[in-house]
Amino acid sequence: MLRNYVMIAWRNITKTRFYSFVNIAGLATAIAFTMLIAAFIWSQFQVNSGLKNSGRQYIITSKWKNPNLGFPIATLGQLGKALKENYPNLVANYYRYDGITSAVSKGDKNFRENLQVGDSSLLTMFGFTLLQGDVHTALNDPFSVVITKEKAIKYFGRTNVVGETITIESFLGSKHDFLVTGVLNPISDNSVTTLVDNYPGNFYIPAANLNFFGRNMDWNNPFIVNYIELKEGVTPKDLEKPIAALQKQNAPPQITADLTSIPVPLKEFYLSADNGLVRKMCYALSGIALFILIMAIINFINMTVSRSASRMREIGIRKVLGGIKRQLILQALIESTLIVLLATLIAFLLYIPTRNLFGSILGKEVPPLYGFPLYFILFPIVFIVITGFIAGIYPAFVLSSLKSVDSLKGKLSGIKDNILLRKSLIAFQFVTATTAFTGAIIISKQINLFLSNDLGYDKEYVLSAQVPRDWTSQGVRKMDYIRDQLAVIPQVKQVSLSFEVPDGNNGGGAAIYPYGSDSTTAIASQLLTTDDHFLDVYAIPLKAGSYFEGQATDSAKVVLNETAAHALGFTNAADAIGRQVRSAGDPTIFTVKGVTSDFHFGSMQQKIPPIAVFNVQFATVYRYLSFKIQPGNIPASLDAIQKKWSTLMPDAPFEYKFMDATLANLYKTEIQLQKAAYTATILALIIVLLGVIGLVSLSIQKRTREIGIRKVLGSSITGIVSLFLKEFFAVIAIGGLIACPLAYLIMNNWLQGYAYRIEITAVPFIMAIAGLALVTMLLICLQTIKSALLNPIKALRTE
Repeated sequence: MLRNYVMIAWRNITKTRFYSFVNIAGLATAIAFTMLIAAFIWSQFQVNSGLKNSGRQYIITSKWKNPNLGFPIATLGQLGKALKENYPNLVANYYRYDGITSAVSKGDKNFRENLQVGDSSLLTMFGFTLLQGDVHTALNDPFSVVITKEKAIKYFGRTNVVGETITIESFLGSKHDFLVTGVLNPISDNSVTTLVDNYPGNFYIPAANLNFFGRNMDWNNPFIVNYIELKEGVTPKDLEKPIAALQKQNAPPQITADLTSIPVPLKEFYLSADNGLVRKMCYALSGIALFILIMAIINFINMTVSRSASRMREIGIRKVLGGIKRQLILQALIESTLIVLLATLIAFLLYIPTRNLFGSILGKEVPPLYGFPLYFILFPIVFIVITGFIAGIYPAFVLSSLKSVDSLKGKLSGIKDNILLRKSLIAFQFVTATTAFTGAIIISKQINLFLSNDLGYDKEYVLSAQVPRDWTSQGVRKMDYIRDQLAVIPQVKQVSLSFEVPDGNNGGGAAIYPYGSDSTTAIASQLLTTDDHFLDVYAIPLKAGSYFEGQATDSAKVVLNETAAHALGFTNAADAIGRQVRSAGDPTIFTVKGVTSDFHFGSMQQKIPPIAVFNVQFATVYRYLSFKIQPGNIPASLDAIQKKWSTLMPDAPFEYKFMDATLANLYKTEIQLQKAAYTATILALIIVLLGVIGLVSLSIQKRTREIGIRKVLGSSITGIVSLFLKEFFAVIAIGGLIACPLAYLIMNNWLQGYAYRIEITAVPFIMAIAGLALVTMLLICLQTIKSALLNPIKALRTE
């Protein structure tokens, strides 16, 4: 009997090829999209799960009373080590590192790389394995280094490089050979080797080399990443008092007063970082995938019922020959399950070629099918059965409820008329599609704001490149000379030397207060270190005073932004000029030389903070040269800079980024969401149109005779088309009315995460509803015109 049901189901699928194709294609597309989303989300939840003892491992994050004073992902340099040494009954292990970049070379290969200068516990604590070398001793000796397999091939062309040397530059400009003592095996995504996206650690150096780089992990350094592994049964709450006691006993008072160190589980950290940005994105994508899948199932229901006329006589004959309702329901369910099975198999085939494309959209690798645990095979099986049942249960009961006489006549009037239900389902699809379309438009507008020219500075034709470090007065003078030589290139307008560029990674924070007042009145400000050309390159307007002038006297001068000037109590920018300020813990008395307009240095998620700009002549630290190049032939400009750079700094790689790319990286997650929203909108539109095909097809079948009578009585094609348009206009209107407040609530909640945001106007809603209505109406017209052009004699013979 089962074999018979399957054969009949297959015969019916092949008989109505077009509608079967539409049905299967819609389901397969939705299932493939859902699989891709599910795979991506699964991979995000797997981050850090591959670490040894990850359930007991924590990163110590920082919560500052004023967020401008430090980084959330770093804390005091000695904290992790002190917890292990003073509370061995609570803490089993620790790992700390200082993340830096420096020039790495081997022969004629020179690149700037990300380095982790950290404790020797890295490999054993997290369970990392080495392709070459001993995990227990690889990071024990000074001037040794463990590198990744990728970097071994990059610099040596092979992986068996233990015993080879590689040259690394310090921040004083000196170079030293480091002995390669290990080659790291490729490892799964984690927040240890890649704490921040696009800044993965590739070179791991023992903490004994901190002095070589001019760095430290002291109690007064709050910019060190700390990990700890707790003893079994110990909870983060057990560490609250020990952490507070250690900080109070060892850290400077100004830090202790502002800082709360909080251990966050590594299994949770990746999802919850940046105000839970990854988790929110996963939830958003899950909702999108769920609604796309529901829309496809709705289409299946409508399409199946709309084609039921071709099954009338078959059902009637089965009933006359003794077929019972249960058998008819079972046949319908088997047929729907078979269609879902075929759609799922096609979805698996679609998954393979679209995986890389979808991964590029989201900026993350989507796991291949073989990358999942074996038990995952149960999910598609359960999905096929459940979806087949859900998608087929309503058509099964509709078809099996036909009266035998009406079935033999092929009359649709015998079906319980649930047009209202089917129109409600189509309206649900319109609500989903309109919401997705509106959301995509609003997200796009917000991202355009991120990347616009309304940032407080001019990003056009600006690029930056990291330079070798020699953080001495002599090193600054040398870089000033190199900067001036590069500035005379005809294709270059201006060049600036600075420690930061506007990418959100400032050099830290400091408490600034007016000279003569108590330090308790200090404001927390972000610090920037630049030369006298920074404002020219980035075209940041001055509100009052002047900027640095390249003179030695500028070393005791400071430039504030408007927010800092107001926070210090100056009513307007001009009042701040010539006033004196101090930085907590620094005896130097600084004179305010100028006040700039406010500009966005970091993400628009936060308000523009107070910013204090110091001269590189005073704080002799720098990392970047920023170039403002002439409009026109950009490749020629880059080539000219590259040639001059190679002459002035032959051992330093010219690795540059345009500010557009820098900003795109800053808002990477938002751009990923934008691309996903556009993809979902296109899929939702396709599925809605498939649903319209099904409902219009059913309506035309039921009213074929009516169309013939209207034509005989003189009705025009326009009149017949308008008859169907009126019927669907109400569905579109109702869907739009429901979608508008829903989309507003969703997008308004999303925008709340940004201190600077667009205003939600009526335009996105009008565009979404009008676009969907136009395409839908066009599709309805094409279908009804085809029916209206038929010979009315044939239509009148239709029962």
